[in-house]
Amino acid sequence: MSDEIDNQLVEDDESAGPKGGERLAEARRALQITVIEIAKELHLDELKVRAMESNDFDVIGAPVFAKGHLRKYAQLVKVNEADVMADYYQLTRSSGLPPTLAPRPRPRPPISLGPWIGAIVVILIAASGYWWFASQPSAPAPRVTGQVTPSSSPLPAETAVEEEGETAPEEPDDAELEELAPISQPVAEPPREVVTDANLMQLSITYVDDCWTEITDATGRRLYFDLGISGRTINLSGESPFSVLFGDADNVTLVVDGEAFQIPAASRRGKTARLTITSP
Repeated sequence: MSDEIDNQLVEDDESAGPKGGERLAEARRALQITVIEIAKELHLDELKVRAMESNDFDVIGAPVFAKGHLRKYAQLVKVNEADVMADYYQLTRSSGLPPTLAPRPRPRPPISLGPWIGAIVVILIAASGYWWFASQPSAPAPRVTGQVTPSSSPLPAETAVEEEGETAPEEPDDAELEELAPISQPVAEPPREVVTDANLMQLSITYVDDCWTEITDATGRRLYFDLGISGRTINLSGESPFSVLFGDADNVTLVVDGEAFQIPAASRRGKTARLTITSP
């Protein structure tokens, strides 16, 4: 009975046909293309190409690298990219599902009433405190009376009392005190200085062919980390300077703050380029 089951499994595997890298290898042999030629086009060594044809994708590195090389390989041997990527997801059973599949709904966590009860208690306490303060009778404001401070300087000669029986001048009333009070002038508010960020830089990248790209700004924020696709243009903004890595620097053109930028020869290592870009 076990022999029949094993034979049935073998027949099912054979009927399924080659998948992923095996599909690409079969197409390569049909076109009479050597592994060395494929390795040169993918910028990989021969061992990694053979590992990819054996569906050993861990040798390539991170999944993003494996998927990028699979797409490029499929273009070289004229194989449908969608079929190859479907094989990849089926073989690796990775967490990222093919774009044609809908993501599984995530279960909702149970609702906890504790935070709601705490918030209601806080609101009730705040409302009670406000009502208590509002219900207290307000104390009457103290009445301010005007008072004339005698001057230490001597009176003018014409106002001095010449005779003992002469009546002293009357004190000014409230209306006169108001006229004598200085008029307060409004203080003009000084203009506020507008601060602008001079380190903000704009970077535009146009891909003439596929190129792996990593870009981080001065704050350490990752602006781009993916395989740049041929014919695509991306625009990035961040704090200057940028730390940049290109897998194939010949496949990109750069514009920094509206000006064309050439990658220095000193920053290149073969097709790879690692450099720092600052505002011009």
